[in-house]
Amino acid sequence: MTDQELARDLGFLEAYTIGLGTMIGAGIFVLPSIAAEQAGPASMISFFAGGLVSLLAAISLSELATGMPKAGGSYYYVNRALGPFFGSIVGWGMWAGLTFASAFYMIGFGQYLLPGLGKYIGFLAGWGEIGITVAALVMAALLTGVNYYGVKETGALQNVIVLTLVGLIVAFLGLGAASGPTIGTFLPPEGWPAVAATIGTVYVTFIGFEVIATSAEEIKNPSRNLPLAMIAAVVTPTLMYVGVMFVSTGTLSIEALADSPIPVADVATEIMGPIGALAMIVGAVLATVSSANASILSAARVNFAMGRDKILINWLNEVHDRFRTPYRAISATGIITLVLIAIGVGIGTLAEVASFMYLVTYALVHIAVIVLRRADPDAYDPAFRIPSVLYPIVPILGFVACIAILLQMSFIVQAIGGIIVIFGILWYFVYARDRALSQSLVGEAIAPEPTTVADGQGRYRVVVPVANPETERDLLRMAAASAHAHDSETAEVVAVNIIEVPQQTSLEQDLTFEETRVERQQELLDSARDIADDLDVGLRTHAIVGRNAGSAILDVIEEESADHVLLGWKGKRSRREHVLGSTIDPVIGRAPCDATLVTLGPEGGRATGEIMVLAGEGPHAPVAARRAREFAEAADEEARLTLFNVQEPGEDDDGLSPRERGEALIEEFVERTGLEETQYESRIEVAEDIEGAILDAATGYDTICVGATRTGAVSQAVFGSLPETIGEQTDQTVVMSRGPEESAMSIRQAIVRRLES
Repeated sequence: MTDQELARDLGFLEAYTIGLGTMIGAGIFVLPSIAAEQAGPASMISFFAGGLVSLLAAISLSELATGMPKAGGSYYYVNRALGPFFGSIVGWGMWAGLTFASAFYMIGFGQYLLPGLGKYIGFLAGWGEIGITVAALVMAALLTGVNYYGVKETGALQNVIVLTLVGLIVAFLGLGAASGPTIGTFLPPEGWPAVAATIGTVYVTFIGFEVIATSAEEIKNPSRNLPLAMIAAVVTPTLMYVGVMFVSTGTLSIEALADSPIPVADVATEIMGPIGALAMIVGAVLATVSSANASILSAARVNFAMGRDKILINWLNEVHDRFRTPYRAISATGIITLVLIAIGVGIGTLAEVASFMYLVTYALVHIAVIVLRRADPDAYDPAFRIPSVLYPIVPILGFVACIAILLQMSFIVQAIGGIIVIFGILWYFVYARDRALSQSLVGEAIAPEPTTVADGQGRYRVVVPVANPETERDLLRMAAASAHAHDSETAEVVAVNIIEVPQQTSLEQDLTFEETRVERQQELLDSARDIADDLDVGLRTHAIVGRNAGSAILDVIEEESADHVLLGWKGKRSRREHVLGSTIDPVIGRAPCDATLVTLGPEGGRATGEIMVLAGEGPHAPVAARRAREFAEAADEEARLTLFNVQEPGEDDDGLSPRERGEALIEEFVERTGLEETQYESRIEVAEDIEGAILDAATGYDTICVGATRTGAVSQAVFGSLPETIGEQTDQTVVMSRGPEESAMSIRQAIVRRLES
């Protein structure tokens, strides 16, 4: 049985954007009025303190997430360290917190859509509180539907929204600071207690880095990218929030700010004029939608993690047969969000309850770090550890800070939060106690035991993605031929199969509920082992569940330090975004090793029999010849190699005839390739139409091997127009090859690679 792997598709920028998309959302546009009413200009301190508390939680979460990168984030870590009793509390608490946060974002959406845009669009004006509620309900239902149906474009849209918001806020802060804001009485009449209580109110805006933790299973190079993304996703909005409160409280009176449903837009009117205010309103509408969408996704993943551990009924987490999304969990989250909006829970209360539940969660997260450090279970091997100078100061200080804020919150919020906590406790005793899989590690933390590590060795490897049972044997046979040509004793083939999953579905969730696809994946890889035994070649397998098959294959190539990747191709080019296919293009374009693409012809003529190699001057033509020689040497029956070259008619400047030019070229080609005379025959033709002559000649052979005819990034082709035309228009087996090639990177590619390395 092969254990499925989860593809890591997110680099630093993607992970950072996920967190920032939730944190620079409704909070920065809605909370200034609520915070100003409670703490006046001193609310700047509330935001800064909230950022510090979040930074402590982000550091602890970074260690936990790299030590146990599983779907579910904080819930999973607490459940694993402290047991299902606390797991039930945190699981239900996180889910409730995300639904309250989603409702908060949607009310903010309604406020900016109607009172905000109503100043510019008459139809949207004058709807009052009922209109705001209806707008919030409609958008919440729409987002639930989008995630139910699994619209892939939401991830790309989120990135655009975040970049737009950052630009708007930077402009707001720059122009606001230049306008000379004036701060009046700094502390509120209630003094520091009001400032401390306001931390709990605004903390909802800092839960975005938790979204990064719930996606830890998908982050590349987590030891670096995950803590950096978390810390950056906390520091960036903290500084922005402090700046926004400084500009806002220094531009409008506290009374005007507190009474405004669209505070940032009203401030923008004073410092940027109507156009600036409109830009901020549009930004707020986008931000609230982005934040709610991220919260709905995270809530569904927490539900899945609870179901995986038998704390929650698994019925809620089933994946839709058609859309392949956790439709029941998404629907449940959406329904509760709609109910909270419909019954009129105040926007401030929604924010505070969400904050309360996450403060409870992070308090337990800090304890989980200490327990796991001391227990040191086999499954816990964090790539990032809290530096020794900060441990255990960070988790202890973080725990105390979370409890202190909870004690400062209003009675009504503490009561609602307490009810949710009590529900989690009752759920544990009534349902989860006899079903939950995990156990507390507190005992092991008291008496810890050491663990050991292992090592391995490198060898020549050929990576082969397999997806079709009808072509699997031939692709593996050709990969085995390449492996045997190098070192038959240590070389091996690595078979890979990828199940692609939409953004709305947790990778492990798809693995759990897509039984048919998982069984098919297992059958393919079991068959690969049988084939490898027949071919007498070493084989290992990767069963991967990921967002993008091309990226997953590239990750395997990098992890395995592969020397060669061999893929199958149906022989049809696309006229749209991708040339050869969304999986093939990135692999061929970016794989740092030999790459071979095979279009299989009729049975009995697949890399055997009569093999034609296009002998040319291109840098990759010798690679095609090496592939042809490998196939010929591995063939059971007699295989013949023909080096084929076409020359245009007429003498050249040196007086050489076309045939003489062809002979000279083949002689040079043989020298570059290392072929011996006994291994090949040569064939030269003279024709005006070179492409036509090659296509005509190809019909007389079983297999045609051709090297890539281009270098560098060309949007019209991946291997080059001639090889791809041969692969598309020839019925025979066509093998297109290229060697390792490093194209010049664009500035953008260089920045991304630097950030992700």
